[in-house]
Amino acid sequence: MPSFAPSSAMVGRDADLAVVWRAFESAVDGMPAALLVEGEAGIGKSRLLREFAVEVADRADVHVGWCLDLGAARTPYGPLTGILRSLVETVGVDEAHQAVGVGAEALGMLLPALASVPTERAGTSPERLRDAIATLIETAAARAPQVLIVEDLHWADESTLAILSFLLRTLTRGRILLLLSCRSDDVRRGDAVSRFIAEAARARLLERVALQRLEADAVRALAEQITGHPLSEGALERVQERAEGVPFFVEEIAGCTAGPLPDGLRDILLGRFDRLGDDARRVVQIASGAERPLAHPLLVRLTDLGEERLDDALREAMSSGILVISDDLYRFRHALLREAVHADLLPGERSRLHRSYAETLEAYCDDTESGDAAALAYHWQLAQDERRALIAAVEAMRHAKARFAFGAAARFGELALDLWPHVPDAADAAGVAHLELLHTLGSILRNAGDGERALAVANLALDEVDSSTIDPRLHARLLRNKALYLVNLGRAGAIPLLQQALAIVDENVDDDRLRAELLNQLASRRMIAGDRVEAIAIATEAAEVAERAHSDDQLSIAANVRGASRAHLGDIEGGIREYGIARDLARGSTAEMRYRVNYSDLLGLLGRYREALLLAEEGLARARVLGVERTSGSIMAQNMAVPLLERGDIARVEEMLARDFMQGTLRVFRMYATMTRVRVLAWRGRSAEAADAMREWLPAFRETGGVERQIWYDSVVMAVAVAESAGDPRGALAAILAMIDDEGPVLLHQRRLLLQAGAIIAELRASGDDVVEASRAVAAAWAAQSSQLRAGTWSSLLDALLVPTAEALDAAIDLADGGDVPVTFRVVTRIERARMLVHAGERAAAAPLLADAGKIADELGHVQLQAAVAKFATAAGLRAGDEGEAALLTARERQVLALIAEGLSNRQIGERLFISAKTVSVHVSAVLRKLGVSTRTEAALTARASAVLS
Repeated sequence: MPSFAPSSAMVGRDADLAVVWRAFESAVDGMPAALLVEGEAGIGKSRLLREFAVEVADRADVHVGWCLDLGAARTPYGPLTGILRSLVETVGVDEAHQAVGVGAEALGMLLPALASVPTERAGTSPERLRDAIATLIETAAARAPQVLIVEDLHWADESTLAILSFLLRTLTRGRILLLLSCRSDDVRRGDAVSRFIAEAARARLLERVALQRLEADAVRALAEQITGHPLSEGALERVQERAEGVPFFVEEIAGCTAGPLPDGLRDILLGRFDRLGDDARRVVQIASGAERPLAHPLLVRLTDLGEERLDDALREAMSSGILVISDDLYRFRHALLREAVHADLLPGERSRLHRSYAETLEAYCDDTESGDAAALAYHWQLAQDERRALIAAVEAMRHAKARFAFGAAARFGELALDLWPHVPDAADAAGVAHLELLHTLGSILRNAGDGERALAVANLALDEVDSSTIDPRLHARLLRNKALYLVNLGRAGAIPLLQQALAIVDENVDDDRLRAELLNQLASRRMIAGDRVEAIAIATEAAEVAERAHSDDQLSIAANVRGASRAHLGDIEGGIREYGIARDLARGSTAEMRYRVNYSDLLGLLGRYREALLLAEEGLARARVLGVERTSGSIMAQNMAVPLLERGDIARVEEMLARDFMQGTLRVFRMYATMTRVRVLAWRGRSAEAADAMREWLPAFRETGGVERQIWYDSVVMAVAVAESAGDPRGALAAILAMIDDEGPVLLHQRRLLLQAGAIIAELRASGDDVVEASRAVAAAWAAQSSQLRAGTWSSLLDALLVPTAEALDAAIDLADGGDVPVTFRVVTRIERARMLVHAGERAAAAPLLADAGKIADELGHVQLQAAVAKFATAAGLRAGDEGEAALLTARERQVLALIAEGLSNRQIGERLFISAKTVSVHVSAVLRKLGVSTRTEAALTARASAVLS
């Protein structure tokens, strides 16, 4: 922490400090917490965090990092390097190395001392870097509580924000408190920092603490500390009028109360500066040009004053309250002072100052943090030397890209593009042709998650292409990249671009590995679009080319594509054989993880949920070995969501969604997560929220569904879930019948929807609807499948629901209780059998079946099924005396009902039972449905008048 002491005691922040302490105590109990301390400039954000850090120092390790002001550009991982270095010092290099394992090489990009050899980008990955950072923090937290402070978030680069977002979602255990400070008036709406804050707050990953201006009493107390004597009412009024409750301005103005006050804010800030001697003024002006705290040797070279004069000047600047010492580095007491001094320079002075910085950094600070390319780009740009700024910007782009700081790399790449027209020999100066720069920048933007800008850059590059002069390999890659960007955005047009790229390679490039890669990408696009026969043919050609290139990974990917295509054509056995080949040939992590993701997806579509989960969990274990558990492994975790949901483990799915593993990933992956989220919301009876989520994403699903058939099916899944949750089974069935009538390719995704149609038809039949034609359409669609798909448990279940008989339903109940059947059918089949028994006059036999159905629905927390049980129980008269109320209420619902009878509100019930008010609301709704009443008063009277609570 900074070693300087504040000039006065902190006032007016007791309540805010208490919030930080509460978060810390939660962290000490093993529940990580995160706070954003925000407010206008000078409001006391850093002061609050310093005070807390001093107080907590004997109970926790405190690590601080600062985001740096580089104008429009940003330093990659700005505050993280210092925090990570401090963490390694805390746990020790050996323990840190042992804890992060293979991640040490990735972490070595930020902390070279931790890597056994200089880290090569090709030998690691952004996923491994993020995992290593999280693991290092968890390792430190196992020793003692850890407080991580990130100052000046408003200057954070995208790579820092991505890491912070990742940590917020993945650090779910351990004694960890993350504190962020942010100048709210410097956050622009819609920028990266604004999006980070909004998304983290919306996901409840971050608590916001907004510091307010001081009240009059606090202003008086602070001002009198500064002056050392009581203030007159007139003097206090003048301080209050000018400072308006901002602590930093109160401190600056308080010293002027005896005389005339400065006219404006700028004059207030420069008041201390103007009273300095010539040498001290010179030192402060030079320091104002620094993008980060200054080391003494660098300041010696920049000032050229000599050691003694410099020491005297620094002492004067520090005694005046302008500069302070922090970790043996010089910095301004407040960023507002630095900004005021820098803004007071004349344009020529400012240009010369930054030229001096750039030249000094280049001459004396090679291979140090102070001499990094980002700082040079910043200084040369402000020095108005466009040629050298271009050189530095391109180098900064490459440097940031090599460290997986794609957001920062993109900023520098775009800066280079802006500077390019102003530099006559730009290509020679930058050491890269304009097309190559565009090619690299597009890839960087894609990796930064900005698919739209990546596509725009790709279009710009292709507009510049002269096919008679361009390197054909580069031309093919530009086309391939544009195809990839379109895929990432879920848009049409990738297939023609890949075909064009292949034609160029076939004619002009002797590179079988590149050709195999392009063929596999084209085959994958064909398969995703539903052109399975064509996909198999192209993948087979890709395998032949990959064989010549000795590329096992491309052979694996070709088998992967063939496996999925054969399975969706109905050749399940052939598809599984192909996946076995893909598994055996996978050498690199990309091919291996692709096999695990795609094959577990196929098993889920086939209803082999246990196998799908096992494969995905093995994939997670493998991701752990590869050091990508929290990143690439998170996509595998999302692939587990559907089988988990079908097996009834909704709590685990909700936990995954709460952690939002898909945050910041490609739009198409967000769509998969959205489909799961809609199903979960519908399951929980939150039909309005489910409908809103579907409505928000439906345009994207429709656009992408035109080129990715599985996304089209996912939109049907959402429509059915939302309609059923809203009590509209006719709308749900209509969506499935429209799917059956659609002329597009039929994929395995339709099987689960056809099975659901059986449940919907049974419900509508019980309501008196004519479902004969719908039953025939569903049965015909099921029969149209290949022979390998028509038999089995699901067929028996569907037949029993479409053509119900006592024998078929009894068998269906037994089948539904077995494995690899969607768990909701344990309830559906029991309700349908109970209906048949009631219609036959066998109420006594129906009651226990219905009670079982209610118990299962309650255990699942499936609101729609709970309502279906309660509705039929009421209609059939299977209530109190017939094992109705007592059998249908769960133990928790009995507790809730008892507290309703006491007259408690939802909030009070939640406090009594240690559950949230929202959870109480769900239980109350279930109780009202099951008791067949509409108000809490009726429920209380029913409870008191019956044996429900006995």
